[in-house]
Amino acid sequence: MTLFARLASDVQLMFRRPPRQQYGALCYRVKKKSGEVEVLLMTSRDTGRWVIPKGWPMTRKCAHEVAMQEAFEEAGVRGVVEPETLGAYTYPKVLRDGVQVVCKVQVYALEVTNMMKNFKEKGERRIEWVSFDEAARRVREPELRHLFLAFKKKMTDRLSANAATQISTDNQIPAAKQIPAE
Repeated sequence: MTLFARLASDVQLMFRRPPRQQYGALCYRVKKKSGEVEVLLMTSRDTGRWVIPKGWPMTRKCAHEVAMQEAFEEAGVRGVVEPETLGAYTYPKVLRDGVQVVCKVQVYALEVTNMMKNFKEKGERRIEWVSFDEAARRVREPELRHLFLAFKKKMTDRLSANAATQISTDNQIPAAKQIPAE
């Protein structure tokens, strides 16, 4: 079989197979002083492209728990993961046996509270904290780019609402003190 024939066969099979399921974490942190939100990007081990932590389903773990576990193993981050998905994106992946498949990644938001010094894949990837816009520029997958920009809007709205609530609370007139009757 020629290389071209093999490639054509792989492409046909890729589109006939259902996508392989993976779970990923969109890791973010809010800077205390500025209130600025940054997201974590890392390089893939095989191609060096910019990606988010993601991986295959795990026995006895919910999808959002898998996303949290992958974030720890691949990027050394711990935090609070939201159980509802932000959305999904697809990408082509070449498996160890050379077969190309389409993977569908369900993405979960993970607010990073701690970065570990030691973790499973330390030194195997480049890890960077960047703005939403920079993350959207760096990733290749259009659907992942859209997820970054949609999450930026969600976080902007959430932080604005929190700030408005805080201002409202700060400006409340304190309740009058009750003076006991003599």
